[in-house]
Amino acid sequence: MARVCDICDKGTTFGNSVPRKGLPKKEGGAGQHVVKRVPRNFKPNLLQIKGRYQGKIQQMKICTRCLKAGLVEKVL
Repeated sequence: MARVCDICDKGTTFGNSVPRKGLPKKEGGAGQHVVKRVPRNFKPNLLQIKGRYQGKIQQMKICTRCLKAGLVEKVL
């Protein structure tokens, strides 16, 4: 599958882009107002690396969170 982490199965999620207009009340304004909601995608930060996972060296797509947590040892 494309755009999915091989370790934690993190993939593309969907949400809204919410632009706001106006000065916040705590900064002396009348408050912020939502202008509109536009659908958007949130894509994971994936790297395609060669790494050691469960004793095997293999090519895989993993997210940077799994790499930073040390779940995969990067092999050069």
